[in-house]
This record gives sequence, C-alpha cells and structure tokens, in this order.
Amino acid sequence: MSKMSKKILILGSAGQIGSHLIEYLKKKNFITYDFDIVNNKKQDLRIHNNIILNNLIKKSDFIFFLAFDVGGSRYLKLYQDSAQFISNNLLIMENTFSLIRKHNKKFIFASSQMSNMGHSNYGLLKRIGENYTKILKGITVKFWNVYGLEKDISKSHVVTDFILNGLKSETVKMLTNGKEEREFLYAEDCCRGLEIIMNNFSIFKEKTTEIDLTSNKLSSILAVAKIITKLFVVKGKRVKFVPAKTKDTVQLNKKNKANKFLFKYWRPKFSLNQGIQEVFEYYWNRSRKI
Repeated sequence: MSKMSKKILILGSAGQIGSHLIEYLKKKNFITYDFDIVNNKKQDLRIHNNIILNNLIKKSDFIFFLAFDVGGSRYLKLYQDSAQFISNNLLIMENTFSLIRKHNKKFIFASSQMSNMGHSNYGLLKRIGENYTKILKGITVKFWNVYGLEKDISKSHVVTDFILNGLKSETVKMLTNGKEEREFLYAEDCCRGLEIIMNNFSIFKEKTTEIDLTSNKLSSILAVAKIITKLFVVKGKRVKFVPAKTKDTVQLNKKNKANKFLFKYWRPKFSLNQGIQEVFEYYWNRSRKI
C-alpha cells in the first residue's frame, strides 16, 4: 500500500505529540484523519458508541492512539489523584480499545516510561492501556519526555513552561530543585520514530510488543534551565530560574532504563540544545508579534 493511499487516524491530534505528528505525516503524503475533543465536542473519546469514531476507525489502515487526559508535571501534580482524571482515562481507553478490537485494526498505543510507577495514577492507567494493547496485538510505544510546540498551555511541559514564563518575567520559580534527570526527545525526532514503527509494524511486532522512544541521554531540569537562560541572553534579556527546595514529587526521581530496540532502526537527529532552540525561537518570535 502506497503512502498516498494509506489512511491514518490520529487520536489526540491536538496534543503535544499528535499536533506534530499529523503535520509530519501530511508532508509525507499520507492521508490523515485528526480526532480530538479540542476540535469538536463530538470528538470526545469518552462518548460510548461514538459513531464518528467508529466510522473513522473502520476506514483507517492504521491508528495512533495518542489521546489521554495528561499534561506536564504541574498538571499531573494537580489532577492525577482526582476521580475525574481516573474516570476520563478509563472511559477513553475502554471506548477506543473496544472499537479497535471490533474492526481489528493495527495500532500504536502511546504509553509512558512512568507505567511501572505504582505510586502514580497516571502510570497505573498507562499500564492498563499497555495490557489492553498486548491483548489486541498492537504495539506500545513508551515516550520519554517529548518536548516541542504546545497548543494547550494549561497542560504544558517543562521546556515550554520555562520559555513562556521567561518571556513574562525576569525571575522564574521552578517547581522542584531541578536536580531530577530526564531523557528529553524533540517532537520531530519522535515523529520520525513513530513513522518507522508504523512502517515496520508487522516485523517489529514479531520481536517485541513494547518500544521505548527516547534520546537515551539524561539531562537535568537545571541543565534545561541553563540552556534557556543562554538563549534569552542572546536576545538581550536576562532571566533567572530559581530552584525550589522540594524534590520531584511526580516521579519521585525514580529512574527506569529504556530498551534500545528502536536504536537499530532510528536515532534522534536533534541534540537537546538544538531542539530547545527550535522551540524557543518559535515562542520568542510569536511574542514579538503580539
């Protein structure tokens, strides 16, 4: 099947990864369908027997299940222990997986490297999704701190958070002491990785059901702040990031080790400095136009 005829459904197309992925695949001449509650209330995955969703899944050749009620550390800290957060994600998974099963479609489920962190409701919910995916013969892709342009600022992640706060103020108070380390991956590299997994779905599925999509390079939150500080200096603005006294309360600084299966077929092209600069330039230029 050629790219021109391959129909791809992206659930969560307005999210951080989904919004990048749909533009990436369009440039590659795939036929894409976007689906996100941000577009229309009828595109709510919590709706049982959603006719629109059913029809799109039925006519799609491949599905990226990226939709989830999730955000950066600030969002998770506030909402992941609420009944609504748990309910939202259980409904999203139950309704979506039931239709994927009904139409027997090939799909990727977006999980997280936090899925083995039992202290986190977000992690536990992602683990349930991974179990669903294995039963339905899909592939789970675990994302490790993907960053890029974001549409929903209320759910923004650390890179966007730091840049936007730096544009508004000369002093930015951090949520933690910044010593926690993450494996950051730029959205463009993430999209390339997802395309490779999709194109090799049957081959990969014979070898593994879970793939980690990560840079495999640890960097501290303080290092991210330092990079952004230097970018502001170049623009003639001084911004100071002030660490908090508290440690990371979302991941509790638990460290997982990523599997390197995908590294045989894919490697990230953007360094952390390059990726952050891409994001920084976008928000800086946008702020000058306002």
